[in-house]
Amino acid sequence: MKKEERAHALLSASSAHRWVHCTPSARLEEQFPDTGSDAAAEGTLAHALAEIKVQQYFYPQEVSKQKMTRTVNKLKKEEHWNDEMQGYTDEYLDYIKTAAMAFDHAPHADVEKTVYFDKYVPEGFGTADCILIGGSTLHVIDFKYGKGVPVSAEENLQMILYALGAYAACSILYSIDRVRLSIVQPRLSNISEWECGIPELLAYGDFIADRAAIAFKGEGEFAPGEEACRFCRARAQCRARAEENVRLAFFTDKKPPLITNEEVGEYLEKGEDVAKWLKDLKEYALKECLAGKEISGWKAVEGRGSRDWTDMDKAFKTLTDNGIDAAILWERTPLSLAQVEKTVGKKEFQTLVGEYVVKNPGKPALAKESDKRPAVTNKVSAAEAFGGSEAGKKGENPDE
Repeated sequence: MKKEERAHALLSASSAHRWVHCTPSARLEEQFPDTGSDAAAEGTLAHALAEIKVQQYFYPQEVSKQKMTRTVNKLKKEEHWNDEMQGYTDEYLDYIKTAAMAFDHAPHADVEKTVYFDKYVPEGFGTADCILIGGSTLHVIDFKYGKGVPVSAEENLQMILYALGAYAACSILYSIDRVRLSIVQPRLSNISEWECGIPELLAYGDFIADRAAIAFKGEGEFAPGEEACRFCRARAQCRARAEENVRLAFFTDKKPPLITNEEVGEYLEKGEDVAKWLKDLKEYALKECLAGKEISGWKAVEGRGSRDWTDMDKAFKTLTDNGIDAAILWERTPLSLAQVEKTVGKKEFQTLVGEYVVKNPGKPALAKESDKRPAVTNKVSAAEAFGGSEAGKKGENPDE
């Protein structure tokens, strides 16, 4: 959603996952300014680049290659520009091209289309990155430049609201019976897709409408949790979140001296937000102390500083003039694989040296059961314990 839209949409589509589950949060957030971040500014710039590329593909008469080049050159002068944006937005464009070609005939395409879902959400509107309409299918595609966490399209409330708005606008002209939602997140190599029928889409709309009516009035119960609190502007000072995390951290009614594995899973689930809450609380307290305000029992101090050269060239010359071998002052190290790929470009990297790259298994990490990656274990299977599955075949001697 564009900045000017965020300023007016209390119940924005991008924050629907929050106000649907924690209805009072939308009004609570009004007390806090949306200060933005470098990551958000970077994302806005990447979206502008993606937009002009997709427009040039679908509307070459209106957006010539020369116009696209001029626009890109202007974007390159922006503070948050990074050359890797070119490759990532190309991946997004490639996905859209493939999606468009999947239709029996060239689909109607809208790029950066404002959609209105105020039938379900008071004053509700937003900007869909790309909408394709053809036959009986409505396809809504969202470009996400973030690399924090993979975002799923399945039952994604932001995407559902965009689809509701797009369907309201096109259902008069098109007989839509199927909706496809896609999220393209190239920096995480994440492409997520989900489909539903129109009755299911409208049922989601009714559910959201009930929650939106409560949220718009600032009513309902607070429901602190990792998903709802992650980007909430009130997260550091929210009393409901504070009380919930203190309760989780310091109170237990479990009597046995050792907790069970089932309880371990329960505590991990319930306590996941505690560390994040403490981090948010410390950041807020530091900001207040630096502003001259008091936080009981705490103060801001100067951290451990680092040393730096005032003139490295002169310092190194002095060292070498005094007999220090220049070779020991420098290290020649190759770029990492990821750095080489970023420098060369993903496609050319794969073409030239892809055959020399092997994907090593990652270090085991704990994840929620809903994670799509397969579970791993250190437990040895019977086949592995007795020499592998081939050793037990009839007529074979495993000792030979």
